[in-house]
Amino acid sequence: MDLFEYMRENTMKDESPLASRLRPETLDEVVGQQHIIGKDKLLYRAIQADKLSSIIFYGPPGTGKTTLAKVIANTTSAEFKQINATVAGKKDMEEVVQQAKNNLGMYGKKTILFVDEIHRFNKGQQDYLLPYVEDGTIILIGATTENPYFEVNGALISRSIIFELKPLEKEDIKTIIKRAVYDEKKGMGSMHAEIDEEALSFLADVSNGDARSALNAIELGILTTKPSEDGKIHINLKIAEQCIQKRVLRYDKDGDNHYDTISAFIKSMRGSDPDAAVYYLARMLYAGEDIKFIARRIMICASEDVGNADPQALVVATSAAMAVERLGMPEARIILSQAATYVACAPKSNAAYMAVDRALDVVRNKKTYGVPAHLQDAHYKSAGKLGHGEGYKYAHEYKNHYVKQQYLPKELEGTVFYEPTDNGYEKKINEHMKKIKAEAES
Repeated sequence: MDLFEYMRENTMKDESPLASRLRPETLDEVVGQQHIIGKDKLLYRAIQADKLSSIIFYGPPGTGKTTLAKVIANTTSAEFKQINATVAGKKDMEEVVQQAKNNLGMYGKKTILFVDEIHRFNKGQQDYLLPYVEDGTIILIGATTENPYFEVNGALISRSIIFELKPLEKEDIKTIIKRAVYDEKKGMGSMHAEIDEEALSFLADVSNGDARSALNAIELGILTTKPSEDGKIHINLKIAEQCIQKRVLRYDKDGDNHYDTISAFIKSMRGSDPDAAVYYLARMLYAGEDIKFIARRIMICASEDVGNADPQALVVATSAAMAVERLGMPEARIILSQAATYVACAPKSNAAYMAVDRALDVVRNKKTYGVPAHLQDAHYKSAGKLGHGEGYKYAHEYKNHYVKQQYLPKELEGTVFYEPTDNGYEKKINEHMKKIKAEAES
């Protein structure tokens, strides 16, 4: 390293964005992602023991993919090289591979290659790395925001361990913001700033698990806010709003706004008003409501309020719940909107919901009646001697696959729990049940 390069690196270290300066150097400094770097977890043990194999970090922006790579760089005895797939070409990879061969051959030293945005490499570029990963010339660490099973060469995937990073929790973001404000060595503590709890909570909420977004906002706030009469820079809610360019929506997740908004959302879907449903959905999303919570409410509404009037509603809602968990925001908003509008526009029936509650009421308040003998299990050894299963009529042997026989306990004969409506598919259910009963053999 020459003098100019040394000066450049030192200048960049001092002048780089807060998110870069605050980046952890050791595992103990990393906030969040305990599901993969907890002290009992494989990745933590591998980093501490300096026994890494090829790995791929997959997760949304600002969740710590590059941070973990830097931590590995600071703790490993191997040579650490970094390239970014958005600008690197084959020549860059050839240079790294040649150096790795020299390190391994001359000094017995391994080389770790960190490829940021690895999904940006085309198939040919990824294929080039494969033999050197396979023979141990390089240990690959890839980082991607895209699903690696779709975007990364299958052969590389099979030779790597995939670690999925999750959006950081609100408390994790708050910890990082406090470190940024008060840490004098890496953060902005020397500027004597303070952040109030309301602003802290707001920034942690709207960053949606992206630490970089929160740090960029707090850095802008501190650098552009004049000190008060007490000589301190006070970051309040108004300043936090301006720094992240997002209006505060009064929405206490543990208070009335939370319950009122979700109530209005559900009632709008039940009331077949898709416009109102997406409005309340947008309010919840804007305020940072948990997308998994919203998806669960749509699933409940699909069964409780749509039911068998459109059985597909529950399929759509359940698929949406799975999709939002896999994708996260911002794409989840589209899926939630599709599910909410489908449920809102679907024909409605609460007949299935009412049926089980009527049945539960009978079970709770009346004697538990015996199962009719002909419905009892006839497979175990002494069942035949007890008359179990005798007289049972196998429905598939009869016209329309239906035969009249007593299914309810004798004491409940004639009781009706499920009463299909004439809405949507339930009208067909009604017609079908009437037809097979009218044509049934006794």
